[in-house]
Amino acid sequence: MKKITTFIFVLLSISMFSQSPWTQEKGKIYTQLSFTTISNYNTLFGDPEYILQRNVTDNTMQFYGEYGLTSKTTLIVNLPLKLINTEGFNNNANDIITSTKEASETALGNIEIGLKHNFYKKDWLLSGQLSIEANTGNFDAETGIRTGYDAVTFTPLFLAGRGYKDAYLQTFIGANIRTNNYSANFKVGGEYGKKITEQIWLIGFIDIVKSLENGDINLPATNTLTGLYVNDQEYGAFGFKGIYEVTESFGVNSSFGGAFFGNNVAKQAALTFGLYHKF
Repeated sequence: MKKITTFIFVLLSISMFSQSPWTQEKGKIYTQLSFTTISNYNTLFGDPEYILQRNVTDNTMQFYGEYGLTSKTTLIVNLPLKLINTEGFNNNANDIITSTKEASETALGNIEIGLKHNFYKKDWLLSGQLSIEANTGNFDAETGIRTGYDAVTFTPLFLAGRGYKDAYLQTFIGANIRTNNYSANFKVGGEYGKKITEQIWLIGFIDIVKSLENGDINLPATNTLTGLYVNDQEYGAFGFKGIYEVTESFGVNSSFGGAFFGNNVAKQAALTFGLYHKF
């Protein structure tokens, strides 16, 4: 069990704030700049697990923003910058292709834009969200480094949440629907947050993504050897986040999680650190 709980992957780098049912007030802005690192991993979840030809370090610098178009409708923007490095050589790798070499790549990931709309607001908040990820990632065929899915992704979500005194609960359910013959994913999860001091929140979360295995995209062999944005990626994750409210409008956050299942995603600890500001 201890081994399982130390494994996590970069797909959690997108803040679960984007899966919250709360919308921004009209004209209000929320911004967050975060950095996620997965350092020096060489094994992927699978049945059996998959050993990569080279060690991979996968870093993501990400800007996330929300803008209140109206009191019920919020614009969402997510801009990821990927910083990926491959190095070393694993003699016990599952496959050997000597053209896959040590390299580094800094390029955009899949840029996301979306709308979130609140349609019920009493004790519980009920909202819907639709976002689109553009095919803005980069792929180097020689090194196998890919910085985003080679597809356009549509993500519809149903969001629900409720606030309590010094606490909140939120959940979501939805899907990732990708073009270019990638499999679609089913998504479900949620989080519970509790204010433990005047300035500190502690949050527990669960996030499940399950592939429908309905796509058969043929990716280059070098891409499969790095495992970056390949088909049928899925996981079940849980963990904790912390938020420190420096002021009413500015704060810092961090997160760490574990996985109880996965497929085609890295077996390695991931840490995320971020700064946010409200305008």
